[in-house]
This record gives sequence, structure tokens and C-alpha cells, in this order.
Amino acid sequence: MTSTLDAPGISPKALPALRRRTNAVLIASQILGGLGVPIGIALAPVLATEVSGSEALSGLAPTASVTGTALLSLPLAALMTSRGRRPGLVLAYLIGALGAGLVVLASVVGNFPLLLLGMAAFGAGSSANLQARFAAADLAEPDRRGRAISHVIWATTIGSVLGPNIAAPTSRLFSGTAVPEKAGPFLFAAGIFAVAALVVAVLLRPDPLLTARALAPDEDHSAESRSLRAAVAAVAGSPMARLALVTVAVSHTVMVSIMVMTPVDLGHHGASLQLVGLVISGHIAGMYAFSPVLGWLSDRFGRLAVIGLAVGLLSCAALLAGTAGPSHGQTAAGLFVLGLGWSAGLVAGSALLTDSVEGPARAAVQGLSDLTMNASAGIGGALAGLIVARASYGWLNLVGACVLLPMAGLAVRRAVRPAR
Repeated sequence: MTSTLDAPGISPKALPALRRRTNAVLIASQILGGLGVPIGIALAPVLATEVSGSEALSGLAPTASVTGTALLSLPLAALMTSRGRRPGLVLAYLIGALGAGLVVLASVVGNFPLLLLGMAAFGAGSSANLQARFAAADLAEPDRRGRAISHVIWATTIGSVLGPNIAAPTSRLFSGTAVPEKAGPFLFAAGIFAVAALVVAVLLRPDPLLTARALAPDEDHSAESRSLRAAVAAVAGSPMARLALVTVAVSHTVMVSIMVMTPVDLGHHGASLQLVGLVISGHIAGMYAFSPVLGWLSDRFGRLAVIGLAVGLLSCAALLAGTAGPSHGQTAAGLFVLGLGWSAGLVAGSALLTDSVEGPARAAVQGLSDLTMNASAGIGGALAGLIVARASYGWLNLVGACVLLPMAGLAVRRAVRPAR
């Protein structure tokens, strides 16, 4: 049961200041998390190839990270629904720090299963970053939820653009030591996650989710109303919630599947580690830098319009990247557009999901959304390595474009037959 001591009643006059403070803390944690997570994105496939000795297994390391994010989504959501956002976010960042340490240890001893375990725990850092967007929506006004979510997503730009480019100089610090150069940046990520956990633990007070509940004392806050069963029932009963769930899952799956194999394809065409870092930085800039614009578009023109934009951008990205061949510039352009399409899908889908589910089940539905999107992306990432090994990177992009069809079909159906 929510305690009013943990989430004291807030007067209407105090709400704007509380929203600003909450968003400032979430933005700070996103900047820090953004520094750590992209290191895994840029280096995990390359590190997996070195440790396993097989390029066909290269997609398993980022897939393990995505799978870890998925597996942790529901436990973290359960913790947040019972204790608030703060303990869930802190625990997620600490697990991510532990995972980064395991990746370094696995690289030193050459143990591929341990590397996968470390990457799975490392995925908790992504889970924290993803859950923070919903924390921003807890206290937001309904007609500004898209912008509230997008501002927190945007904050990741700062760390995420810098993160991959820190990888190369950080790697050189470990030259001549027992730590492999490509594993060294994970030590940096572990420290960053620990600092992010500290920032949230100390400054995210009062807790936004508990405060939102205190402001709605007449709602049912029983354990049953916040359960996974209640979340599934809420989604099943709302066509718009189903569209939102599909949008977030498909956008994330297509983005992850193409993105995780891009460093490998660039390596086939002679790209250096520094160039790979630049391409991934451009991709992450697309993911985060324009999210406030997409949030404004989502609030101004509606969630369905931005979901349609996401389908168009992701399709264009698959075409650009899939036909790039040795053209590193075209690959970089494709990855930038891929990030932009992901941002459109995530912002509009997350806002639509929050709009479509009322009451105490909302946090559980948000956890179900993260489970679905990361489980789907985990499967996509695993298959991506096999598709590239057996066919080509171009075929992978074609398959990714085909995966967008159900999302597009549902969006058209809801546009023709509006429903809550």
C-alpha cells in the first residue's frame, strides 16, 4: 500500500516546481546512463567475435544485453509499482555496473558464456534509461505527456553521442595491461552507472510515482490492481494500447536488429574502430537529439500521425543501410534515419500507451511494454547475426522492413476506426 509519508500530498501550486525538479534529476541520470550504454552497443559485437572466435556468434552479445533488459523489465516494474520509481532505477543501474565488471572479467579469462552473462546484466542500464521516460510521465499533464517523455529521452543525447567516441581513447589506456583494449571501456561504464544510481538515490525525492498515487487517493492501489494479470487485461481491453505495444516493440526490434550488425558490416568494408564509433554516435544522435520535436508533434498532431512517420523513417533507413555496401557515408545516413524512426515510434508509442491505460495498472502495463519490446528485440538481434552470416547485411535490412508491416497495418486500422 502506498504510504503518504513516502509520497506526501502536493498542492496544485507546488506541482510545476516538482515537475521541473523531477525532470532535472531524470535528465541528469539519463546523461550519465547515456555515457555507459552506448559503449556496449559499439563494442559488444566486436568483443564477442574476439572472445568466441566466431563472427556468427557476434550478435549474441548485444542480444544478451537486450534479453537481460527484457528479463529485468517485469521485476523492476513490480518493484516500482510497490516501492516507487527511485528504488527500481537505483537497482537497475547497480546491476548494470555489475554486468560491466563481469564483461571485463570474461574478456580477461576468455570465457564467452561469462561474457553473455555480463552483457545480460549490463542490459539493466538500458532498462533504467527506458523506465525513466515513464517516470517523467507520472506527474505530467495529459496534453504534455509526449513532450515530458521526449525531454528525458533527449537528455540521453549528450552522453550517448560522447560514449562511443570515448571508447577508443579509453581502450588505449589499457594497452599493455591484462585487460583487453576493447574491454577497458566497460570499466568506465561500470563507474558511470554507479554514479547514476547515486544521483537517483539521493535526489529523486519525493518519488514521482508515489506522489502521483497520493494525488489520486480514490484509486484502487491493491496488489491485484497492479499485477501482470491486470496489465495484460488492460492492454487486451484497449485497441489503442495494443497498437502502442506493437509500435514500441516493432520499432525497437527493427532498430536493434539492424544496429547491432552494422559494426560488423562496417568492419567487412575496412572501417576502423574510430569510424564505427562515429557512425554509432550519429545513430544515437538520431535516436535522441530530435525527440523533443517528435514529442511536440505527437502532442500537437496526435500519436497516430507520428507512428506513421516512424514507419516511413524506419523503412527509409532499411533502404539506405541495406544498399550502402562499401559507402560508409550512406551507412551512416541510414543509421541516423534508423535512430530517428526509433525515436518517433518510442515517443508516440509510449505516450499512447500512457494515454490508453488509466489507474494503478499503468505502471504494470509500462513494465509489460518494456518486456515485450526487449524480448522481441532480443530475438531479432539473435536472428540478425544468423541472417548476416548466412545471407548478407542487405537481406537483414529487407527483413527489418517487412517486420514493419503489422505496425503499419494496425496504425491504418486505428486511423480509419478510432478507438480508445
